[in-house]
Amino acid sequence: MPTAPVLTLTGPTAVGKTELSLATAEALDAEIVSVDSRQVYEELTIGTAKPAPEAQARVPHHLIGERTLHEPLSAGAYADVANDRIAEIRERGKRALVVGGATLYLHALQYGLADIPDVDDAVRERLQARLETEGKQALYDELTEVDPTQAAEMDPTKTQRVLRALEVYHGTGRPLSHYYEQQPEPPFDYVTVVLNRDRQRLYDRINRRVDQMLESGLLDEVRAVMDMDGVQLDKPPLSTIGYREPIQHLRGEIDYDEMVRLVKRNTRRYAKRQLTWFRRYDEYQWREAPQTTAADLVEELRY
Repeated sequence: MPTAPVLTLTGPTAVGKTELSLATAEALDAEIVSVDSRQVYEELTIGTAKPAPEAQARVPHHLIGERTLHEPLSAGAYADVANDRIAEIRERGKRALVVGGATLYLHALQYGLADIPDVDDAVRERLQARLETEGKQALYDELTEVDPTQAAEMDPTKTQRVLRALEVYHGTGRPLSHYYEQQPEPPFDYVTVVLNRDRQRLYDRINRRVDQMLESGLLDEVRAVMDMDGVQLDKPPLSTIGYREPIQHLRGEIDYDEMVRLVKRNTRRYAKRQLTWFRRYDEYQWREAPQTTAADLVEELRY
């Protein structure tokens, strides 16, 4: 148990992770550690498709509703908290089952994030000006000189990534590769299953979920959040899909039908981006949602 890998169930939004995760947790006698950048906030329930109270009573859940919107949780901070929680679960002789689809938070947990210092905005502004006058090839050529390790791993046409690497170099005096090399190894190993579903069926599920959220009182939830003191509506988590559009509607910027259309469209696009992100990881195992059972996931731990 102390050295066994941690099973992770991920996949795009609305694919069907929740019910499968409950059955799998029961089969493993596990506790669920949520990897969701918005379900962690107690005020956000309907728009985040937070597991229902009966689901949370059925299996212990962690990092669900544990913070308020006045206590933002970055991906790096999430990984620290989640690692501590996994260790506590194991110390009690139980397994941890990581469940969720927040891509950056999942990456931070499984692979860690480099501790890169903040860089003054003026540095990036100067590089942007140079990009316009000198061109992207000149900046990439500079990167090959000051940080050849990072440059070798980059596509020269991905200008924003080149700018970011140069920004770190000019702003901190150290190449970006230095910070990646200093990045600590995560404390646990993982076996990760990506739950997938026929694309059109996934989109249909997304559309139905949005309708259900609105019927369940999403606009009332958003109104309550908008009335809170000190909450920044233009920054995550409230600037994200499912909250941004209702806020626009309640401000009178878009009508109801347009709000519904945008939430559905943007959620479908988000699901597509999630699937693209998951394909970056060769070690992830892909399974189709309708056919996959808890026994199938348990079997993954034996390989």
